[in-house]
Amino acid sequence: MIRVREAIVVEGRYDKAALAAVVDTVILDTAGFGIFSDKEKLMLLRRLAQARGLIVLTDSDGGGFLIRNFLKSAIDPGLVKHAYIPDIYGKERRKRTPSKEGKLGVEGMSPEVLLEALRRAGAEMDGAQAPRDNPITTAELYALGLSGRPDSAARRARVKRALGLPERLSSHALLDVLNVLTTREELARLASSADAETAE
Repeated sequence: MIRVREAIVVEGRYDKAALAAVVDTVILDTAGFGIFSDKEKLMLLRRLAQARGLIVLTDSDGGGFLIRNFLKSAIDPGLVKHAYIPDIYGKERRKRTPSKEGKLGVEGMSPEVLLEALRRAGAEMDGAQAPRDNPITTAELYALGLSGRPDSAARRARVKRALGLPERLSSHALLDVLNVLTTREELARLASSADAETAE
């Protein structure tokens, strides 16, 4: 079991159980969309974020992103890190049918995938992880053709797939993730691969 400094918030109790088997930290769930009207839990999440930082780890479907965006607007963004699971299609064992979008949620991810998602988010695991000096900027995304051009959305989608990131990740969130996940050189290589795919 790996100790994580930050508290982690997930969508439901099955997500919480899956994560609790992998990491040692405070894990809270939003009770799905219940967080929208649960002012007490939201206040608790804010307090946890101030005390030790908070990691948001939701499913990569529409509902997960709705909850993530709500928390983004409700809690000081300087205190929150965002962990993203990849788009993996399938069905959790306990369910009869797949989710509406057919993607596995946090509960369906392997321990390795969950740990990698937390690492990519910059979680402090058994020691501090320093923020990146000289981060990748929006101007660099533009220069690489990943924003501001007619085909940028398709190119970003290819880069997200190559990095195992969810398709619904916004451009702004993608930049945050890239600064934890990859280097300028790696990003340039992935953007170049997107060029090659476009040319075919």
